[in-house]
Amino acid sequence: MKLLEGKTALITGAARGIGKALAMRFAQEGANIAFTDLVIDENGKQTEAEIAALGVKVKGYASNAANFEQTKEVVNQIKNDFGSIDILVNNAGITKDGLMMRMTEQQWDAVINVNLKSAFNFINAVLPVMLRQRSGSIINMASVVGVHGNAGQSNYAASKAGLIALAKSIAQEVGSRGIRANAIAPGFIETAMTEALPAEVREDWMKRIPLRRGGKPEDIADVALFLASDMSSYVTGQVIQVDGGMNM
Repeated sequence: MKLLEGKTALITGAARGIGKALAMRFAQEGANIAFTDLVIDENGKQTEAEIAALGVKVKGYASNAANFEQTKEVVNQIKNDFGSIDILVNNAGITKDGLMMRMTEQQWDAVINVNLKSAFNFINAVLPVMLRQRSGSIINMASVVGVHGNAGQSNYAASKAGLIALAKSIAQEVGSRGIRANAIAPGFIETAMTEALPAEVREDWMKRIPLRRGGKPEDIADVALFLASDMSSYVTGQVIQVDGGMNM
């Protein structure tokens, strides 16, 4: 039997990148996949098709994760369409970097709203479903920046640190009801975002990584699979760094 057979996973921001890798990995292990993104464009449709080819139920939903009412609506729709929500991965995220002295209120608010408030929105909407089921796994996609901080990313670091604290707090609130909550803190992961960085920046990152390579989205997906499955049934309130041993 596959690790996630018969379960439904809801993954935010999963049309591409790390979110897509998680969706594909979960589907390979038998999970039905509901995923959200701001729009379900050609990338989203392609993701749907690739997941459907694995023989599971899948549907992409256009939704602004930072909008409380939209989140309630989309979670209700997913519950009606799939029957259950067993796994929630809060993966939606953006960056709007800048030094604090130059950071605008708009830069701060945008990152906090998309990265942190969206997780509140989805946890708030999904918890009643999981509480009725008396089971569930919540995974917040944080970052090593949320553990160590990073110059020029105070908004991003604050949002990711918030995701870690949120997972730890939720774990304490609902652990007695069979619901677990954890966070993953990726390091330097090879995605379209990091590929766009200047070569000297990438080289500097690599020097700080003992394994001397960037991570792959699949490296994150494998850890997420562990946290989503019953293999981690006694793991909650934790943050797992997936960073190749990177020294910030």
